[in-house]
Amino acid sequence: MVTIKVRQNGSLLVEGDDVKLIDWNGNEYYVPKKPFALCRCGGSKEKPFCDSSHKECAMGETQAAPGPKKPPADVPPAA
Repeated sequence: MVTIKVRQNGSLLVEGDDVKLIDWNGNEYYVPKKPFALCRCGGSKEKPFCDSSHKECAMGETQAAPGPKKPPADVPPAA
């Protein structure tokens, strides 16, 4: 199972053993270690990976997830 955790004022932490990161052309990124973090602020010099640039750019994302949402009635539950 893969988990993506939105960190407060920071990156997206990607955890899981069977994770592949693919670009828009279908090319796979080399992931040097797991878990790994993806940039959310846009300031990383190592995009798409986080290099902690968000600490310098005053990223102000403090909104938490709104809570669990129910899927639409016509969508079958995920397996």
